[in-house]
Amino acid sequence: MAAAFTCTSLPPLSLRSETKAAASSSLSARRLFAVSPESGGLRIRLSQSPSSIQPRVPRLRRGVVVVCEAQETTTDLVSIVNDSTWDSLVLKADGPVLVDFWAPWCGPCKMIDPLVNELAQQYTGKVKFYKLNTDDSPSTPSQYNVRSIPTIMIFVDGEKKDAIIGAVPKSTLTSSIDKFLQ
Repeated sequence: MAAAFTCTSLPPLSLRSETKAAASSSLSARRLFAVSPESGGLRIRLSQSPSSIQPRVPRLRRGVVVVCEAQETTTDLVSIVNDSTWDSLVLKADGPVLVDFWAPWCGPCKMIDPLVNELAQQYTGKVKFYKLNTDDSPSTPSQYNVRSIPTIMIFVDGEKKDAIIGAVPKSTLTSSIDKFLQ
């Protein structure tokens, strides 16, 4: 999945400075944090010094902070499947189908995502690739006893042939796919 960014305006963040004792000396280290009122106190550590932030403030309208957040999108080669489209896209498909069971909060899922996209390019026309968000479509993963994510399953003619659990190397995925190609 690639990331698309959506930007919105929020009320200003309050800046807080905290002093922490440095581990190697008696000097104190100052760190600047931004706290959003909407975040329930979530602190964002700013990597820049306060003096480097100040020149940028006048460029924005007073009282407005622009926040960008990533949203999930798919590539043309990896499509989304859900509980309602499962039968028609996966079980009734001709040839091998690879399904990536994932969730947006899952770190290992994010690690394996670029590999799935690379494999989709590598096996274009030979294997169909789908992603199923386990949070949005919980009944299909439970039907196939998906207990951990990421889980990648390979189906041939509607029958589950293989399952790979966890963030594995690309070579593990390619050897599993190659077993089902004629």
